[in-house]
Amino acid sequence: MSGNGSTGSHGGTPKSWLAVIVILLGSTLSGVGLTVGPNWLLVWVGVGVCAVGGVLALVFDIMSDVIVDAPRVPLAEADPMVQRVF
Repeated sequence: MSGNGSTGSHGGTPKSWLAVIVILLGSTLSGVGLTVGPNWLLVWVGVGVCAVGGVLALVFDIMSDVIVDAPRVPLAEADPMVQRVF
């Protein structure tokens, strides 16, 4: 695990989820705008909402929520008694 006292959760912080939800709402608006017409005003409003979500993501630094796990060891390397089938 990481050395920052993390509990190992991949849940992220509420501010990170806010940015992701804003981006999802913008994508949904754009998708609805494309399927109902196309209604280009709604598409571009959705693109704008996605851009706002992207700015929020940069401001909130959501990539710092990533937790680096310990390297995973394949079962065959972890237990020499396991035989390979392939």
